[in-house]
Amino acid sequence: MTATSAAPPRQLAAISPLQQLKAGHLPRRLVQLYVGLTLYGASMGLMIQGNLGLDPWDVFHSGITKHVPLSFGTIVIAVSFVVLLAWIPLRQWPGLGTISNAIVIGLVTDLTLATVDRPDALWLRIVFMLAGVVVNALAGALYIGAQFGPGPRDGLMTGLVRRTGLSVRLVRTSIELAVLATGFLMGGSIGVGTVVYALSIGPLVHILLPIFTVRLKS
Repeated sequence: MTATSAAPPRQLAAISPLQQLKAGHLPRRLVQLYVGLTLYGASMGLMIQGNLGLDPWDVFHSGITKHVPLSFGTIVIAVSFVVLLAWIPLRQWPGLGTISNAIVIGLVTDLTLATVDRPDALWLRIVFMLAGVVVNALAGALYIGAQFGPGPRDGLMTGLVRRTGLSVRLVRTSIELAVLATGFLMGGSIGVGTVVYALSIGPLVHILLPIFTVRLKS
């Protein structure tokens, strides 16, 4: 469920949560944030209903649903707040976008699963999977570009990079391999969609993020 795998554009600012709210273009940024988060949850629902494999974090969420009587979206929200606890020793401060990410995506995912049926035809499942990946990239570019703080999982990655001095690539890969392996062992959904997501999400976000990144007032 992380959207940032390429280096962010220079316009992305490392500022405090309070500065994020005072950095201008607030109406546009708020609309962009919540449109992005809504689309992100919808994209996750499409990939789940496509049933051809999920991204690493959603493999993990899917695995948990096999063992606890909670909805997928509820698991996403619960894991988000558990991950936020790991921000405390990393001395990271969540922004409006961080908290919104933790709540909105899970709610929209459950709404999508409740309203969009799982298709039987393979070609339609492929459409769901591909649409899920593309919409996920667009959604990630929108909410990240609004500059209200990273999501819980992206913040965990950037916090570990800052505290350990290790590379983004190493930390991100280590986290995603760990959650993918854990999710798989718990029965999470792995398939061709997992591979498609892994290969395409980085290039797609790399193209889209500069388009939707709002330049903040200095």
